Amino acid sequence: MLPRFSVFSGFFIGLPAAIAVLSTSPTMAQGINVPDQAVINAQLAELGSNVPGSVFAMQPFRNRQTLSDADGTTYTLTSLNPHVNSWFVLETTPAGGRSRFVHFENGDPETWEISLIDEDGPALLIEGEGDSFACAPWADGELEEAQASSLPYAPVCDWSLFVRNPVTGNRTTREAVAEFLRENVIFGESIVNLIKGAFFEDAFMVSSEGEDEVEEIDGVELLGTALLDNAPNMRPYMGFELAGTDAGAMTAGAWYEVEESPGIYASVMQPGMIAREVMQSGGANGLDSIERRADVYLVAFDMARFDIGYELGTDHPGIEWSSRPQNRHGQGRGPDGFDTSAPLVRTGMLNPSFVDRVAATFTGGFKRDHGAWRFGDYATFNYGHHYGFMQNGVLLSRLWPNLATMYLTQDGEVDMRTWTEEDTAMLPDLVFARQNGVAIVENGVPGSRVTSWGGGNWSGDADATLRTLRGGACMRTVEGRQFLIYAYFSTATPSAMARTFQAYQCDYAMLLDMNSQEHTYMALYVHDEDGEGEIDVQHLVSGMAEVDPDNGRVPRFISAPDNRDFFYLLRRQ
Repeated sequence: MLPRFSVFSGFFIGLPAAIAVLSTSPTMAQGINVPDQAVINAQLAELGSNVPGSVFAMQPFRNRQTLSDADGTTYTLTSLNPHVNSWFVLETTPAGGRSRFVHFENGDPETWEISLIDEDGPALLIEGEGDSFACAPWADGELEEAQASSLPYAPVCDWSLFVRNPVTGNRTTREAVAEFLRENVIFGESIVNLIKGAFFEDAFMVSSEGEDEVEEIDGVELLGTALLDNAPNMRPYMGFELAGTDAGAMTAGAWYEVEESPGIYASVMQPGMIAREVMQSGGANGLDSIERRADVYLVAFDMARFDIGYELGTDHPGIEWSSRPQNRHGQGRGPDGFDTSAPLVRTGMLNPSFVDRVAATFTGGFKRDHGAWRFGDYATFNYGHHYGFMQNGVLLSRLWPNLATMYLTQDGEVDMRTWTEEDTAMLPDLVFARQNGVAIVENGVPGSRVTSWGGGNWSGDADATLRTLRGGACMRTVEGRQFLIYAYFSTATPSAMARTFQAYQCDYAMLLDMNSQEHTYMALYVHDEDGEGEIDVQHLVSGMAEVDPDNGRVPRFISAPDNRDFFYLLRRQ
């Protein structure tokens, strides 16, 4: 049982004791390791303070190395979380000059370790699979060229690292990205093959007994049907090509496999069809006549076939104060004491090394201004409960107790839960986390705040109407097989969402975003089978194609930076 710890000003003053057991790990011979326990304890105390004050203070496992060259310039490389081994910041400070920062992303965190080495001057040491080489991109102009490239991800050091560049979704950036992908992904060899084929000749040679294959299942049969009293044939305006329909007609509540997309299934229903036993189970309000007949589209992913990731938008969610809560500490421009992620760079775009595996994307949660409480008890403590988030093991906004949280751990566990004080002990294992409001369904029943407008921070449309277009997601486990289900509600209240997720027998469900197809966007990506690398983009609803840049010619999140955060699913290799 994990140790408990007390709360001070909404965060945790017992963090070191709670995490000490989990943070220790065998010392690795390469790269930047986690610091010793005394340093971790001190950095956990920074995170657990009333106001951490900087993005670096939010990283309790950070560690760094520093070297100087002959002219006195210092080079400091910080691994923001050696447990995850993904994000690094290089700080270069000339003697008597101003520091400059570069944000690197590891091209393959499971293979490559990154550190500083003195190789006739400071250089990056790239080590992996028994081989290594030194790289000083600041010395030969490679770094300068990468920073001037207009690419959100610019490769350096033989593709072992990407420079994350500040970008906007302007035409110049999109054209640069399109050319880059065309040359290296869409019509060329995949970036993964390029990296692994051109790095070290034998660095990726592996001889093993082989991995366990994913057990083949009939997902349609395993998912079964939703708990409905009425299951007519429906003709939804869904943008997917489905197997087994009757000339496009779908039986309400049934699941259908998406063509050429193994492990992905689609369903449609209306809340008015839900079984009486579900509707009378308590915990939710009655449904009005409009939402009872409003279509709901659902997409299920067999998580045995997919990896999941999370990417922050260039702007949203922010880390500044929301305008809603009045409970502020007065010690900085945000609940954590700062309002910018600099020197970290947010690209709002999928890392190009994942493009040949991407299967789906869907938008994340609320913007920062909407992501905190204005009314009710949650507005009065924890500074209004601003929704927290982490990407690639790097915490940019604290994770607060009481909030619905989707997360991924290093061992591949993806799940949802209501965050608690004890869950902070998971920090060494987390890869990403995204909080958004409170539970819609928890343990199979409506969350305790589903019927409270202010208490649940459910928001509404521009006219403050609770019933509006909404997107949400849930987790469901069937006979040990885990499914992530995304749901698009053409118009619904939280009660209609709760009843729908109950009808589909979800274990836990949460709201994502709302009010427009831009904010509830979802797309699937079908890759051709002839090796040409072309991708067919299929939108859940046809109107979502209009959200893609350049009149739908550029896939959102994949080929162009976006200001909103998103989740992505990658086919396992």
